[in-house]
Amino acid sequence: MTNVEKTAATGTSTARDGATPVLEVENLHVEFKTREGVVKAVNGVNYNVSAGETLAVLGESGSGKSVTAQAIMGILDSPPGEVSQGAIRFQGQDILKLGDEERRKLRGAKMAMIFQDALSSLNPVFSVGNQLGEMFRVHEGMSKKDAKAKAIELMDLVKIPAAKERVNDYPHQFSGGMRQRIMIAMAMALRPDLIIADEPTTALDVTVQAQVMDLLAELQREFNMALILITHDLGVVADVADKIAVMYAGRIVEQAPVHELYKRPAHPYTRGLLDSIPRLDHKGQELYAIKGLPPNLLRAPAGCAFNPRCDRAQDICRTDLPALHQVTERDGAEMPGRASACHFWKETIHG
Repeated sequence: MTNVEKTAATGTSTARDGATPVLEVENLHVEFKTREGVVKAVNGVNYNVSAGETLAVLGESGSGKSVTAQAIMGILDSPPGEVSQGAIRFQGQDILKLGDEERRKLRGAKMAMIFQDALSSLNPVFSVGNQLGEMFRVHEGMSKKDAKAKAIELMDLVKIPAAKERVNDYPHQFSGGMRQRIMIAMAMALRPDLIIADEPTTALDVTVQAQVMDLLAELQREFNMALILITHDLGVVADVADKIAVMYAGRIVEQAPVHELYKRPAHPYTRGLLDSIPRLDHKGQELYAIKGLPPNLLRAPAGCAFNPRCDRAQDICRTDLPALHQVTERDGAEMPGRASACHFWKETIHG
């Protein structure tokens, strides 16, 4: 098997400039055992991200994006959730083999997560300065005074006005955009090598969304972090991502460099997501929507999980699960970093 075939088979993509990835997810499976049966929320996911690189993970609600992130961070609700198979290598070490205390030491110090709902993620009974300073008190043993000074520095870093005066304010005293900046500050506190941002612009207006994304991009460049950006909004990632992994029903169905994916999607689901974006040149036209609903993972359809919603589905799509194929040009030339889990990817990308 050639290196290209191995890449397509595992769904992985080459790290930037051949560097060792900060994070590698390999054949990850996550299951939830319920009274109704076993829900296979993540089913063989592979991806990696290197220092200074942004990977965007896209898909509808229920596709497995956030569950994958929770497995990486070690914060799955268990029971009922559990990692049933696979490896998660952080800086070359399989962190699934670490004990709870070792995983806890990694969180915050080496890897951090920005949650989508800042108001519910922040403790309402403690000031933001107290919550930011806790990172330094717990991980670095700082005094309360020094930790508070660090909290003010962080608030300045994420451009919260009058940080010195507002450090004793409570979460409800900040706007949605400012609370999200506080969450970013908390994630950045110990300068981690990896940040996972789970829908960081949810419920924010368009102007504030742009400000938050610009801030994330600026901090990433300054500290050369690896960033995984989880979202369902293709418009959010266009200017910040280096590569994209599209998830559907717990699997990655397409991987590509960001501009290649926007230009020539190689999976019908990705094409449907792109067609659903409002466009100025379609003024007055009805907005396209992918028909149907995502599958119930307790009773996933046979074959390709997208086949009940796909206009191009044929008999093979209803019986055979497609592997993640290496995508090539018409003449067979390689397209680096491109893969599609579609039996008819050639017709999708070239037709």
